[in-house]
Amino acid sequence: MLSKPDIYPYTEWNFFSDTRRPLIIAGPCSAESEFQLFQTAQELKNNGIDTLRAGLWKPRTRPNSFEGVGSKGLSWLKRVQEELNMKVSTEVANGHHVEMALSAGIDLLWIGARTTANPFAVQEIAEALKGVDIPILIKNPINPDIELWIGAFERLNLCGLTRLGAIHRGFSSYNNLIYRNPPQWQIPIELKRRIKNLPLFCDPSHIGGHSEYLQEIAQKSMDLGFDGLIIESHICPASALSDSEQQVTPQTLKHILSNLIIRTEQSLDSNCQLMIEELREKIDNLDNMVLETLANRMKIIEDIGQYKKQNNITILQPDRWEKILNRVTAEAKQLGLNRELVEKVFKAIHQASIDRQTEIMNE
Repeated sequence: MLSKPDIYPYTEWNFFSDTRRPLIIAGPCSAESEFQLFQTAQELKNNGIDTLRAGLWKPRTRPNSFEGVGSKGLSWLKRVQEELNMKVSTEVANGHHVEMALSAGIDLLWIGARTTANPFAVQEIAEALKGVDIPILIKNPINPDIELWIGAFERLNLCGLTRLGAIHRGFSSYNNLIYRNPPQWQIPIELKRRIKNLPLFCDPSHIGGHSEYLQEIAQKSMDLGFDGLIIESHICPASALSDSEQQVTPQTLKHILSNLIIRTEQSLDSNCQLMIEELREKIDNLDNMVLETLANRMKIIEDIGQYKKQNNITILQPDRWEKILNRVTAEAKQLGLNRELVEKVFKAIHQASIDRQTEIMNE
């Protein structure tokens, strides 16, 4: 699997020897014209950005939308690369895209969320990349399926690709209260836990869906230790042919980045580290108490399950469950705990209780 260092050999987090954390990849959602792309790149370069992103082939939800300029934009990226000394990147969705991008000398490629969700397309891309040492970023699939995401890394890795990184761009949801693609941060966190040396980037543009959310999402990702950002920037966002609301000018992007607080994984203050370790020890002890309490609770659940089986009583007791939920949320409020957190925990416990009693009924 990917977590084994012998077939997933990262020596450092970055893709390019001259980059440092955080690596910022910025540029328009779509390359629309040579003028638009070069002007955006030039302003980004003047504001300290060294890696440009621009979509050439755009997988759109509906037909008759702007689907990108296609391969003719490769020469525009090449011009940026040569005249501005910037790294350039674009999205690929099939083997033909890969071949054209490699022929043009593109520095970095990424696989989009819709493509990641299609194992056949990922396999085609992986085979087209065999024998090529180029950085590849993989966006999470549109649905919150971590196994599908990891599967995409495995397909590329089995074809010899090792300079891999992840882009967290959020997940599609039918009811979006605030963000376009709710982040569900626990999923990229779990990815990082399972593939420890995997560089992890955040795409605040696609998560937020609107420029007003970029700062808070970017800061959240930095607080979680992400390695960089891939963010959309356009010289005139209002006139953009795709995703205009989530793009910002290079000057606005500079303001966003200058206000980011970049945190380190460890403190150089030994007293701080000592205090954290002491507090973590207390947490470990409390965790053990929680586990013991859960184990005792499940034993009681099993006893109840046996009585229900012997007396032909249904597993689900809606009135009892409602009383439990009302009681624990009321107590949570008294203790200053977040209601949503407590509901999630007890709903998970309730589901585990139902599952165990179902097993007893079928024994």
